[in-house]
Amino acid sequence: MSHARRPHLSRRRFLADCGVGIGRIGALSLLAQSAIGGSPRPQGPHFAPRAKAVIHLFMGGAPSQLELFDNKPTLTRFEGKPLPASILGDQRYAFIRPDAAVLGPQFAFARHGQCGAELGAPLRHLAQVADELCIVRSMHTDQFNHAPAQLLLNSGFAQPGRPSMGSWAVYGLGAESKELPAFVVMSTGNGLSAGSALWSSGFLPPAHTGVRLRNGKDPILDLSTPERFAGAMQDDTFALLAQLDGRRAEALGDPAIAARIRSFEMAARLQTSAPELLDLAGEGQATLNLYGCDPGEPSFARACLLARRLVERGVRFVDVFHEGWDAHSDVKGNVSEKCEQTDRACAALVLDLKRRGMLDDTLVVWGGEFGRTPMVETNPSLGRSLGRDHHPQAFTTWMAGGGARRGHSHGATDDFGFHVVEDPVHVHDLQATILHLLGFDHERLTFRHAGRDYRLTDLSGRVVRQLLA
Repeated sequence: MSHARRPHLSRRRFLADCGVGIGRIGALSLLAQSAIGGSPRPQGPHFAPRAKAVIHLFMGGAPSQLELFDNKPTLTRFEGKPLPASILGDQRYAFIRPDAAVLGPQFAFARHGQCGAELGAPLRHLAQVADELCIVRSMHTDQFNHAPAQLLLNSGFAQPGRPSMGSWAVYGLGAESKELPAFVVMSTGNGLSAGSALWSSGFLPPAHTGVRLRNGKDPILDLSTPERFAGAMQDDTFALLAQLDGRRAEALGDPAIAARIRSFEMAARLQTSAPELLDLAGEGQATLNLYGCDPGEPSFARACLLARRLVERGVRFVDVFHEGWDAHSDVKGNVSEKCEQTDRACAALVLDLKRRGMLDDTLVVWGGEFGRTPMVETNPSLGRSLGRDHHPQAFTTWMAGGGARRGHSHGATDDFGFHVVEDPVHVHDLQATILHLLGFDHERLTFRHAGRDYRLTDLSGRVVRQLLA
């Protein structure tokens, strides 16, 4: 007697045949709280935090600190000449020769605020909030190429697979809002070298992965239920899916299934919370003008305003990635264009948080993955001229609010902006300091994986006390 083989009905096929959008599944919260205990229990802070949320403005491609934050008049005097051998040492670069000529700053610098922070001319809006900034001019990294350097800064490790900084933060703090994800990601440029690994949860529970809002007029897809599946049919479908997921979760004990169920539930809650979040009409024209935001057009300004709204509603960590700062050619044009896109909104975010009483417990962090060389990059075969190559030895980051020291400039580089010569801050030091402001000892916020305890700062890092208020 023969038996015909029954075709395997995959989960994806089942969902497709049911015709139910994934954004609606789980609206009844039928399973997670009763069967698998809801969201992973947070570790809890080790001491009283100064910040309860972080907005990370990551400038992918690496802005030129020599045009924006680190004024070096010596470069103007040496322009057209090679760097002294005592400065260059044995450093080699991918796209410029060791004897490449120095390129002077492409913009004028001026001092701003009572603190006297020295900023480049393209930062005319940021200059207005200079007294709120903690500027770190002595950052350095171990990585020379974009993807490894982006990973190191965002996950503490130069290869994919480790949890991102946002994932560590929500692993420690947990969620404050039940209606929105604890960790949200927005990207407003042309793509990141390291991709989605920058907001991955790595080996942490999948629930800690960043949830991405798309850079378009429809940031969250599939939130609407087709009319023909509304009512009882939809409820019956949810009940069946919850039952099937529950059985599978019990049989396998796979945390990915639990995370999937939670993501379905969160997607359902977003049907209620997301429209209100994304509707900027209630902000008022004065606020839209402050950011330079057209509510109907995707932009970095819109992302910054949404970041404030997310934090206002209990989101713990927001990444806003803005790419395109990789100025191998025409560094002046690159910096002008990117500051035109970002400077006003960065300053507006700080000012807006302050006037709403949110800056004290919201930490804003701005920066890229490394800096740019004091030497010029000119390569006719590649169509490049008047640019700057990658420079891991020195770059600049700034912080505002959340317990960071106001009106402070930290560290210094040599006269050529090549080496850090005062108060160096490694990427792991910055991460340790951010975690400290969130209430964590970076050496104690760990997760057991593959036989050992891992942490964001890997095997190094220190809290930079001079950056704290």
